[in-house]
Formats: sequence, C-alpha cells, structure tokens
Amino acid sequence: MGKQVNSRSQMQDSTAPAAAPPAPGPVDKAMEVLSALSETGAPHRLADLARHTGLAKPTVHRLLRTLAAQGFAEPAEQGSYRAGPRLLGLAARVLADDAALDLARPALSELRTRTGLFASYAVRDDRTLVHLEVLAPAQGLGLDLRPGSREPLTAGGAGLALLAALPPDEAERLLAGTDSPHADEATHADETPHVHEAVSAALAETARRGYGFDSADIWRDRRTLAAAVRDSAGLPVGTLALTGLAFTLDETAAELYGPMVRAAAGAVSAGLAARTGTRLGVVGSGGEAR
Repeated sequence: MGKQVNSRSQMQDSTAPAAAPPAPGPVDKAMEVLSALSETGAPHRLADLARHTGLAKPTVHRLLRTLAAQGFAEPAEQGSYRAGPRLLGLAARVLADDAALDLARPALSELRTRTGLFASYAVRDDRTLVHLEVLAPAQGLGLDLRPGSREPLTAGGAGLALLAALPPDEAERLLAGTDSPHADEATHADETPHVHEAVSAALAETARRGYGFDSADIWRDRRTLAAAVRDSAGLPVGTLALTGLAFTLDETAAELYGPMVRAAAGAVSAGLAARTGTRLGVVGSGGEAR
C-alpha cells in the first residue's frame, strides 16, 4: 500500500492561522451606537459614546446624524445625544407584545407590596441580564435599579436562577471564562478549580430550592433573590427578582420570601405555557436568535 501524501492545500489548511473575524460594517457600528445610547445616564456626550463603542469620534458623529435624521437618536444639550422617539416607540411596542412581561407585571406588583423591596423582571442578553421592568418600593431604599439596568449573568441571585434553569452544557458555556465575581476570590491559578466548585455548588443549591440568592459578599450594598420564568418547553425566558439592601434582605428574609418568589415565577410560567404564539429569542454571542 502506498504511503499517504499530503497535498499542498491540505498542508496549508492544517498550518494556516485561524481566519480573523470580519471587520464590523456600517450596520454593526450603528447597532453599537444605538446600544450605547440606550445605556443609563442619558444624555450621552460624543466622547463617551466613542469610548463606549470603541469607534472614532468622526464615525460616531456621522452615525448619530444619520440616526437622528431617522428618529432613532435625538440631540440634547451641550452636544450630547439620547435615544430618539422612534427607538423608544419601537421598544415600547415590543415590550407591550411580550407575553412573559405582560404576565409578570401583576406578580411584580404583588411581590413589591408584600415585601417592600424592588421587584423586577430581567432577561438574558448573552452573558448579561437586562432588567426590563422595575417596580421600586415607596421608600426607594437608595438603590440605583431601573428599567434597562444591566449586570453580568454571573453577578448575583437573578443570574444564578437563570443559569440553574438552563441545560447544563449551556450553563457551562456561559460560566467558562466569564467575569464571575467568584473569580475575584481566586488570587492564584491553582485556586480556580475551587472557585468553579463553589459556583457549581451554588447552582445545585439554586436548582434544589427553586430560587437563587446572592452570597453576602457579591454586592456590597444589595442582595437579590430570584426565580426563573420558563416557557412551555421548560427553558428559562427570564427571572422574577427581589432586590434590597443587604441588611434588609438577609438569610432570614430570604427563607421567607424565597418560596413566595418561586411560586410567583411558577404562576407566570404556567400562564405563559397556556398562551399560544411566539416570543423573541435570546441573542447569542454570535448574533443568532435562539
């Protein structure tokens, strides 16, 4: 039998470096600017938008002018910009048609009334949680939590609740290489397995209880308790969350409110399963909808 010979093309394929990702096009850049405009703290200065997007100031300015002409951006004082009425209108229409959010609103109102804490509904945007609806208590509690607030998926109770409800392989992918707050506790490489074990133990405990709860050192000023809302296939579409100051939402309060949040999320999930229709998929890291 003759000796196997590798062709030139085979050798090139095996030794060639991986292809670089394509450079962002005009649409990609416009989406980055729109995303930056939607961040809290509006209006945003041109320099801040350029720093947030990583784009050059002339590019950002040109895109802002185009977006403003279409109503997606709006000039504000001292050369800054905010989201425009057309973008706000689109967001409002999408949220009005979101079945899970529609079902979650009465549950959030009841949770806020019964606990005196912030009640919110958050969804996943790849490795980030976005709070779509936030009901603040009358006292306010001095916490900066509002619609559109973002936090890392691995940062607290709401993320734990969602991760624990995902298929194990998907949860593992999201945890791998993320900026988990537990990683701050590892000062040496050989401590990383222990951190991973701690996260795995937290997820197992969350799955067992049916709700996630921050460990005391995650947020210095606040803690979150949350339960996942699931669709008819049993996959998580969001979380119902209670957030309060660390001394008000302690272990004793969590034992009282945990079953309450779990039951509310279960009721929303049941209502969602009973409805027909489609929902928007979660946007993954590659931009594809799921």
